[in-house]
Amino acid sequence: MSSGIPFEKWQGLGNHYVVTDSADWSFPITPERARLVCDANFGVGSDGILEVVREGAIPEMRVWNPDGSMAENCGNGIRMVSRYLAGRGQLPADGRVLTGAGEVRVSVDGSVVSVDMGHAVFPAGEGDEPLATGAGDVSLTEVSMGNPHAVIRHADPDSVVHDIGPLVERAERFPQRTNVEFVRRDGPSEMTMRVWERGAGVTMACGTGACAAAVAGVRLDGMQSPVTVHLAGGDLVIDVADDLRVTMTGPADPIYSGRFSADLMSRLEAM
Repeated sequence: MSSGIPFEKWQGLGNHYVVTDSADWSFPITPERARLVCDANFGVGSDGILEVVREGAIPEMRVWNPDGSMAENCGNGIRMVSRYLAGRGQLPADGRVLTGAGEVRVSVDGSVVSVDMGHAVFPAGEGDEPLATGAGDVSLTEVSMGNPHAVIRHADPDSVVHDIGPLVERAERFPQRTNVEFVRRDGPSEMTMRVWERGAGVTMACGTGACAAAVAGVRLDGMQSPVTVHLAGGDLVIDVADDLRVTMTGPADPIYSGRFSADLMSRLEAM
C-alpha cells in the first residue's frame, strides 16, 4: 500500500474543496473514489475535489463533484487553485489556467483572486423561459459560463432553493443537468443569490453561478456593472463588459493540509 496522498483543504466564501495534485496519485481519481473522499462521514468531507494536473505548459484544474460527476468549471475552485499554484511558484507568469471550459487568466493579490472568466452565453436567447416543476411554475434565464446555469428571480431565495433547486437541476429541459441560482435584486449594482449546484446541492457560494446571475441582471434587468453578489458565505464582485466578458473577484483561503490515512488509502485502492 502506498503512503497517504497529500492534500489541502481550501474554502472560497464557505464553498470548500479538497485540492490535490494528480502527480501524487498512483491510481486515477474515479467517480467512486471522488464520492468517498468527499463523504463527510467516511472521507475528508468536501463540496468537491479540485485535481491539479500539470502535464503541459499550462496547469489544469479538473473538478469532481461530491456525487462523482465532473464539472466543466468552478469559479470558487479556480480562485483556490490559483492561490495553490501561486504559493508553489507554479502559476504561469501570464496567469493562464486550463479548465474543462477552456483557458482562464487569473491575478492573485494576497488572498484575493481576480479571474477573467471569458464570455458568457445565453444558450436559449436573451430572455426568460417558463418551466413547470413539481413545486410550481418558474421563469428562468439560461446562461452558460462554460457550464450551465438557470437563473431564477425570487423575492426570498432562501425559501425556495432546497425545494425547487433539485427539480430544476434534473428537469427534462436539461439532459446534462444544470446549476440553479435564485436571485433577488437589492439595488442597481447589488443582488442576493442562493444556489443549488449540479451534483452538490445547496452550497454557500458558487463563482460561476454568481457570474451567470450578474450577467442576467446586467443584460436583462438593467443592473449596473460591477455587481456585488451576496452569497451565503460572503460577497463576490462581478464585472460584466458590454460584450459579456466577465471578470470575477473574490477571496480563497487554505484551511489545513494533510495526508489520507492508511485506512482511507486502503479503501480507495480497493475500488
